[in-house]
Amino acid sequence: MSMDRIDFTGRTILITGAGGGLGRAYARDIAARGGAVIVNDLGGSVTGEGASSTMADAVVAEIVAAGGIAIANGDDVSSPDGAQAMIDLAIARFGRIDAVIANAGNMRFAPVEDLTAADLDALLAVHVRGSFNVARAAWPHMRAQGGGRLVLTTSGGGMLGMGQLSAYGAAKGGVMGLMHNLAEEGRPRGILCNAVMPNAASRMSAGMSQGTLGHNPWGRALGPSFDPRFTAGLVAYLAHERCTSTHSIYSALGGRIARVFVGATKGWDHGLDAPPTAEDVATHIDRIRDDGAGYAIPTDIFDEFRIVAEGRG
Repeated sequence: MSMDRIDFTGRTILITGAGGGLGRAYARDIAARGGAVIVNDLGGSVTGEGASSTMADAVVAEIVAAGGIAIANGDDVSSPDGAQAMIDLAIARFGRIDAVIANAGNMRFAPVEDLTAADLDALLAVHVRGSFNVARAAWPHMRAQGGGRLVLTTSGGGMLGMGQLSAYGAAKGGVMGLMHNLAEEGRPRGILCNAVMPNAASRMSAGMSQGTLGHNPWGRALGPSFDPRFTAGLVAYLAHERCTSTHSIYSALGGRIARVFVGATKGWDHGLDAPPTAEDVATHIDRIRDDGAGYAIPTDIFDEFRIVAEGRG
């Protein structure tokens, strides 16, 4: 049985890359819950070329026709000025910014020897710099009003890995790192930051035919869950003030939502008397790698220090 309704009435939410796919699903869901939504979309191709307001305008029209509140924005997240313009629009029109959902993305996939430095730069610009830019622009307003919610978008490509996604995975891994640090800096200010790992049909995935990234015998059976609406509920919760989670990554896959985390095995404690040699490491590598003996989940950098120090004591 569900708890009381998640209601966004009186709240303002910026969603980047909201002209289609996942972002559109997020925008429609949050607007249906009473939120005022800034629908940002550059409107270019999935590889990042071109710009058009058509997609953002279409989503706004859908929301308004359904009785919701939304305005379109066509600024570029990779530009600090573009990100600032999105937040300025939210403040000018609605007087506040309660959540930012950094969903904008672009895609390059190919064997690593076929990818270029320009490919990597293009991905880093949108995924990492874009997420940083919108979070940074919203930060002072969230701090002044006593808090807010940031929802970033990482990927199995960044967390787990896959062939042909070295540039894309590097960018999504960068988003994961950004989330870890924003969460800790925001915690005392009431600014909570989490990341999602969606597995959904989108304009980016539409360019991939079955088996592009390798054989996946389980994907077809999970087909219905690739509807972006299967991720929208998770994102709406993380963007809402009822959410108390921070510094966490959530995977939405195949009808299951789970927390994905970075852990450390108990490892091998060689003591402080002398540095370990390469031969010592080779001798103990199975113990170093063994997660069957248990593991810890450090909450931040200092917490790993605590775990090791207390384990020795």
